[in-house]
Amino acid sequence: MSYLRPRTVEEAVEMLAEPACILAGGTDVFPALVDRPAPARIVDLSRLEGLSAITLEPGLVRIGARVTWSALVRAPLPPCFAMLKAAAREVGSVQIQNAATIAGNLVNASPAADGVPPLLALDAFVEIAGPRGRLRVALADFITGYRKTVLAPGELVTAILVPRTIEAGRSAFLKLGTRRYLVISIAMVAAVVRMEAGRVAEARVAVGACSAVAKRLLSLEDALAGADLAEPLSTRVMPEHLAHLDPIDDVRATAAYRREAALELVRRALDACTADPDTPEG
Repeated sequence: MSYLRPRTVEEAVEMLAEPACILAGGTDVFPALVDRPAPARIVDLSRLEGLSAITLEPGLVRIGARVTWSALVRAPLPPCFAMLKAAAREVGSVQIQNAATIAGNLVNASPAADGVPPLLALDAFVEIAGPRGRLRVALADFITGYRKTVLAPGELVTAILVPRTIEAGRSAFLKLGTRRYLVISIAMVAAVVRMEAGRVAEARVAVGACSAVAKRLLSLEDALAGADLAEPLSTRVMPEHLAHLDPIDDVRATAAYRREAALELVRRALDACTADPDTPEG
Protein backbone atom coordinates (compact mmCIF):
# COMPACT_ATOMS: atom_id res chain seq x y z
CA MET A 1 0.00 0.00 0.00
CA SER A 2 1.21 3.53 -0.83
CA TYR A 3 0.43 6.13 1.82
CA LEU A 4 1.13 9.65 0.50
CA ARG A 5 1.03 12.92 2.45
CA PRO A 6 1.36 15.98 0.20
CA ARG A 7 2.18 19.39 1.68
CA THR A 8 0.60 21.51 -1.06
CA VAL A 9 -2.50 21.32 -3.21
CA GLU A 10 -0.29 21.11 -6.28
CA GLU A 11 1.51 18.06 -4.88
CA ALA A 12 -1.84 16.47 -4.06
CA VAL A 13 -3.09 16.99 -7.64
CA GLU A 14 0.08 15.35 -8.97
CA MET A 15 -0.35 12.38 -6.66
CA LEU A 16 -3.98 12.00 -7.76
CA ALA A 17 -2.90 11.55 -11.37
CA GLU A 18 -3.00 7.85 -10.49
CA PRO A 19 -6.15 6.35 -8.90
CA ALA A 20 -6.14 6.89 -5.15
CA CYS A 21 -8.39 7.22 -2.13
CA ILE A 22 -8.44 10.74 -0.68
CA LEU A 23 -8.28 10.80 3.12
CA ALA A 24 -9.14 13.89 5.18
CA GLY A 25 -10.83 13.19 8.53
CA GLY A 26 -11.25 9.50 7.72
CA THR A 27 -14.56 9.20 9.58
CA ASP A 28 -16.34 7.93 6.46
CA VAL A 29 -13.47 6.17 4.69
CA PHE A 30 -12.46 3.71 7.40
CA PRO A 31 -15.94 2.57 8.54
CA ALA A 32 -16.90 1.98 4.89
CA LEU A 33 -14.11 -0.59 4.55
CA VAL A 34 -15.76 -2.92 7.10
CA ASP A 35 -13.54 -6.04 6.78
CA ARG A 36 -12.01 -5.19 3.40
CA PRO A 37 -8.35 -4.20 3.01
CA ALA A 38 -7.41 -0.54 2.72
CA PRO A 39 -7.08 0.94 -0.79
CA ALA A 40 -3.78 0.39 -2.60
CA ARG A 41 -3.02 4.13 -2.71
CA ILE A 42 -4.11 6.69 -0.11
CA VAL A 43 -3.51 10.43 -0.40
CA ASP A 44 -3.73 11.86 3.12
CA LEU A 45 -4.57 15.60 3.10
CA SER A 46 -3.84 16.15 6.80
CA ARG A 47 -0.58 18.03 6.11
CA LEU A 48 -1.89 20.28 3.35
CA GLU A 49 -1.11 23.91 4.03
CA GLY A 50 -3.77 26.63 4.02
CA LEU A 51 -6.92 24.49 4.08
CA SER A 52 -7.72 24.58 7.81
CA ALA A 53 -8.87 28.18 8.15
CA ILE A 54 -12.19 30.01 7.99
CA THR A 55 -11.73 33.50 6.58
CA LEU A 56 -14.14 36.36 5.97
CA GLU A 57 -13.19 37.82 2.61
CA PRO A 58 -14.83 40.65 0.66
CA GLY A 59 -18.05 39.16 -0.66
CA LEU A 60 -17.65 35.65 0.72
CA VAL A 61 -16.78 33.41 3.64
CA ARG A 62 -14.12 30.80 2.78
CA ILE A 63 -14.24 27.52 4.70
CA GLY A 64 -11.09 25.49 4.03
CA ALA A 65 -11.57 21.87 3.02
CA ARG A 66 -9.82 20.61 6.18
CA VAL A 67 -11.96 22.65 8.60
CA THR A 68 -13.61 20.29 11.08
CA TRP A 69 -17.11 20.55 12.46
CA SER A 70 -15.76 21.44 15.90
CA ALA A 71 -13.69 24.28 14.43
CA LEU A 72 -16.76 25.60 12.62
CA VAL A 73 -18.78 25.68 15.84
CA ARG A 74 -16.07 27.74 17.55
CA ALA A 75 -15.62 30.21 14.68
CA PRO A 76 -17.11 33.73 14.93
CA LEU A 77 -19.48 33.81 11.98
CA PRO A 78 -22.45 35.95 10.86
CA PRO A 79 -25.95 35.10 12.21
CA CYS A 80 -27.00 33.24 9.06
CA PHE A 81 -24.46 30.51 9.92
CA ALA A 82 -26.39 29.48 13.04
CA MET A 83 -28.10 26.68 11.09
CA LEU A 84 -24.75 25.31 9.89
CA LYS A 85 -23.41 25.37 13.45
CA ALA A 86 -26.54 23.58 14.65
CA ALA A 87 -25.97 20.92 11.97
CA ALA A 88 -22.33 20.64 13.06
CA ARG A 89 -23.43 19.69 16.56
CA GLU A 90 -25.56 16.88 15.10
CA VAL A 91 -22.74 15.18 13.16
CA GLY A 92 -22.05 11.91 14.97
CA SER A 93 -20.30 12.24 18.31
CA VAL A 94 -17.95 14.94 19.61
CA GLN A 95 -15.03 12.71 18.68
CA ILE A 96 -16.27 12.54 15.09
CA GLN A 97 -16.88 16.31 15.02
CA ASN A 98 -13.26 16.83 16.08
CA ALA A 99 -11.94 14.84 13.11
CA ALA A 100 -14.55 14.97 10.34
CA THR A 101 -14.27 17.72 7.76
CA ILE A 102 -17.08 19.75 6.24
CA ALA A 103 -15.73 19.14 2.74
CA GLY A 104 -15.70 15.40 3.39
CA ASN A 105 -19.38 15.57 4.32
CA LEU A 106 -20.12 17.06 0.89
CA VAL A 107 -17.86 14.73 -1.09
CA ASN A 108 -19.39 11.70 0.61
CA ALA A 109 -22.67 12.83 -1.00
CA SER A 110 -24.99 10.98 1.35
CA PRO A 111 -28.65 12.01 1.04
CA ALA A 112 -28.57 12.41 4.83
CA ALA A 113 -25.39 14.54 4.99
CA ASP A 114 -26.10 17.09 7.73
CA GLY A 115 -24.03 19.88 6.18
CA VAL A 116 -25.71 19.94 2.78
CA PRO A 117 -29.12 21.58 3.53
CA PRO A 118 -27.62 24.54 5.47
CA LEU A 119 -24.97 25.13 2.81
CA LEU A 120 -27.58 24.86 0.06
CA ALA A 121 -29.65 27.49 1.84
CA LEU A 122 -26.53 29.68 2.02
CA ASP A 123 -26.05 29.41 -1.78
CA ALA A 124 -22.62 27.86 -1.20
CA PHE A 125 -20.08 27.05 -3.88
CA VAL A 126 -17.46 24.29 -3.86
CA GLU A 127 -13.91 25.15 -4.90
CA ILE A 128 -12.15 22.34 -6.75
CA ALA A 129 -8.47 21.92 -7.67
CA GLY A 130 -7.28 19.56 -10.36
CA PRO A 131 -5.55 19.21 -13.71
CA ARG A 132 -7.85 21.92 -15.12
CA GLY A 133 -6.81 24.40 -12.43
CA ARG A 134 -9.16 25.89 -9.82
CA LEU A 135 -12.90 25.73 -10.45
CA ARG A 136 -16.00 26.91 -8.60
CA VAL A 137 -19.17 24.84 -8.75
CA ALA A 138 -22.46 25.69 -7.07
CA LEU A 139 -23.21 23.14 -4.35
CA ALA A 140 -26.60 22.62 -6.01
CA ASP A 141 -24.69 21.27 -9.04
CA PHE A 142 -21.81 19.59 -7.16
CA ILE A 143 -23.80 16.65 -5.79
CA THR A 144 -25.41 14.89 -8.73
CA GLY A 145 -27.01 11.83 -7.13
CA TYR A 146 -26.72 9.18 -4.44
CA ARG A 147 -23.01 9.16 -3.45
CA LYS A 148 -22.14 10.98 -6.68
CA THR A 149 -20.46 14.33 -7.33
CA VAL A 150 -18.97 16.18 -10.29
CA LEU A 151 -15.43 15.50 -9.06
CA ALA A 152 -13.35 14.08 -11.90
CA PRO A 153 -10.26 11.88 -11.52
CA GLY A 154 -7.36 13.91 -10.17
CA GLU A 155 -9.57 16.55 -8.53
CA LEU A 156 -10.09 17.42 -4.87
CA VAL A 157 -12.15 19.97 -2.94
CA THR A 158 -10.11 22.84 -1.50
CA ALA A 159 -12.81 25.06 0.05
CA ILE A 160 -16.48 25.81 0.52
CA LEU A 161 -17.34 29.39 -0.45
CA VAL A 162 -20.40 31.13 1.00
CA PRO A 163 -21.49 34.44 -0.57
CA ARG A 164 -22.10 37.16 2.01
CA THR A 165 -25.58 37.97 0.70
CA ILE A 166 -27.85 37.04 3.61
CA GLU A 167 -25.54 37.57 6.61
CA ALA A 168 -28.13 39.19 8.87
CA GLY A 169 -30.69 36.47 8.21
CA ARG A 170 -31.82 34.36 11.14
CA SER A 171 -31.58 30.64 10.56
CA ALA A 172 -32.57 27.28 11.98
CA PHE A 173 -31.68 23.62 11.43
CA LEU A 174 -33.98 20.80 12.52
CA LYS A 175 -33.33 17.09 12.24
CA LEU A 176 -35.57 14.11 12.94
CA GLY A 177 -34.12 10.71 13.78
CA THR A 178 -34.93 7.62 15.77
CA ARG A 179 -32.83 8.84 18.71
CA ARG A 180 -31.10 12.04 19.86
CA TYR A 181 -27.44 11.33 19.04
CA LEU A 182 -25.38 9.29 16.56
CA VAL A 183 -28.32 9.02 14.20
CA ILE A 184 -28.89 9.06 10.45
CA SER A 185 -31.67 11.49 9.64
CA ILE A 186 -35.20 10.53 8.69
CA ALA A 187 -35.65 14.13 7.51
CA MET A 188 -33.89 17.44 8.08
CA VAL A 189 -34.52 21.06 7.21
CA ALA A 190 -32.42 24.21 7.07
CA ALA A 191 -34.04 27.63 6.76
CA VAL A 192 -32.80 31.22 6.77
CA VAL A 193 -34.99 34.33 6.73
CA ARG A 194 -33.95 37.93 6.23
CA MET A 195 -36.51 40.38 7.58
CA GLU A 196 -37.09 44.06 6.85
CA ALA A 197 -39.82 46.35 8.20
CA GLY A 198 -41.94 43.49 9.54
CA ARG A 199 -41.88 41.49 6.32
CA VAL A 200 -39.85 38.70 4.74
CA ALA A 201 -37.21 40.25 2.52
CA GLU A 202 -35.81 36.86 1.54
CA ALA A 203 -36.24 33.25 2.63
CA ARG A 204 -34.34 30.12 1.72
CA VAL A 205 -35.34 26.58 2.70
CA ALA A 206 -33.63 23.26 1.99
CA VAL A 207 -34.69 19.71 2.85
CA GLY A 208 -32.36 16.71 3.23
CA ALA A 209 -32.84 12.94 3.57
CA CYS A 210 -36.05 13.12 1.51
CA SER A 211 -34.50 12.70 -1.95
CA ALA A 212 -31.29 11.27 -3.38
CA VAL A 213 -29.93 14.82 -3.19
CA ALA A 214 -30.99 17.56 -0.74
CA LYS A 215 -33.24 20.12 -2.41
CA ARG A 216 -34.26 23.76 -2.04
CA LEU A 217 -37.97 24.56 -1.84
CA LEU A 218 -37.92 27.31 -4.45
CA SER A 219 -41.69 27.61 -4.83
CA LEU A 220 -42.03 28.09 -1.07
CA GLU A 221 -39.26 30.67 -1.07
CA ASP A 222 -41.14 32.62 -3.73
CA ALA A 223 -44.38 32.35 -1.77
CA LEU A 224 -42.72 33.70 1.38
CA ALA A 225 -41.20 36.77 -0.25
CA GLY A 226 -42.87 39.87 1.20
CA ALA A 227 -44.91 37.90 3.74
CA ASP A 228 -46.20 39.88 6.71
CA LEU A 229 -44.47 38.63 9.86
CA ALA A 230 -47.54 39.40 11.96
CA GLU A 231 -48.74 35.96 10.85
CA PRO A 232 -46.63 32.83 11.51
CA LEU A 233 -44.80 31.76 8.39
CA SER A 234 -45.72 28.15 9.12
CA THR A 235 -49.29 28.88 7.99
CA ARG A 236 -48.01 29.59 4.48
CA VAL A 237 -46.30 26.21 4.04
CA MET A 238 -48.40 23.80 1.98
CA PRO A 239 -47.79 20.15 0.98
CA GLU A 240 -47.46 21.19 -2.66
CA HIS A 241 -44.32 23.16 -1.79
CA LEU A 242 -42.64 19.81 -1.05
CA ALA A 243 -44.16 17.93 -4.01
CA HIS A 244 -40.84 17.67 -5.89
CA LEU A 245 -39.20 15.72 -3.06
CA ASP A 246 -38.76 11.99 -3.64
CA PRO A 247 -38.44 10.22 -0.28
CA ILE A 248 -37.88 6.47 -0.04
CA ASP A 249 -39.11 3.65 2.16
CA ASP A 250 -36.32 2.15 4.24
CA VAL A 251 -35.65 0.70 7.71
CA ARG A 252 -35.84 4.15 9.31
CA ALA A 253 -39.14 5.40 7.89
CA THR A 254 -41.66 5.14 5.07
CA ALA A 255 -41.73 7.66 2.25
CA ALA A 256 -45.12 8.92 3.45
CA TYR A 257 -43.80 9.49 6.97
CA ARG A 258 -40.75 11.31 5.64
CA ARG A 259 -42.93 13.63 3.58
CA GLU A 260 -45.15 14.48 6.55
CA ALA A 261 -42.14 14.90 8.83
CA ALA A 262 -40.42 17.22 6.36
CA LEU A 263 -43.56 19.36 6.09
CA GLU A 264 -43.72 19.76 9.86
CA LEU A 265 -39.99 20.46 10.16
CA VAL A 266 -40.20 23.17 7.51
CA ARG A 267 -43.03 24.85 9.41
CA ARG A 268 -41.16 24.67 12.72
CA ALA A 269 -37.89 25.89 11.21
CA LEU A 270 -39.52 28.95 9.66
CA ASP A 271 -41.26 29.83 12.90
CA ALA A 272 -37.96 29.40 14.74
CA CYS A 273 -36.30 31.84 12.34
CA THR A 274 -38.92 34.50 12.99
CA ALA A 275 -39.56 33.95 16.70
CA ASP A 276 -38.91 36.86 19.05
CA PRO A 277 -35.42 36.11 20.47
CA ASP A 278 -36.42 37.83 23.73
CA THR A 279 -39.41 35.57 24.27
CA PRO A 280 -38.58 32.67 26.65
CA GLU A 281 -39.19 29.18 25.33
CA GLY A 282 -41.85 26.96 26.82
